[in-house]
Amino acid sequence: MARIAGIDLPKNKRGEIALTYIFGIGNSTARYILDKAGVNYDKKAFEWDDVEQTAIRNIINAEFKVEGQLRSEVQMNIKRLMDIACYRGVRHRKGLPLRGQRTRTNSRTRKGKRKTVAGKKKAPKK
Repeated sequence: MARIAGIDLPKNKRGEIALTYIFGIGNSTARYILDKAGVNYDKKAFEWDDVEQTAIRNIINAEFKVEGQLRSEVQMNIKRLMDIACYRGVRHRKGLPLRGQRTRTNSRTRKGKRKTVAGKKKAPKK
């Protein structure tokens, strides 16, 4: 089993798919890494020998921020936006969508489960 950047890659997946299990590596980056390491895309992760694994590991360490380092950078960027109180930072703080989406309906992912508010009582007729 290949273990790269602290992640156990799935054995029976093709190399370019297996690398995408690492946070910060997508399809195009995975292809770039395998090209540079000289590994075929279709070769499964468990078929990689030690030389290939070492080459992939070295390329990832040298050129990319992945996993914990990338997650902490993203969190620091969000914290900076919140500290300077820009529009995006305020929206992060309130837990609302950041990029212009409507909030009267939808946006449940960002706002969380509905909190029911009682309706206004009608005044009795005289």
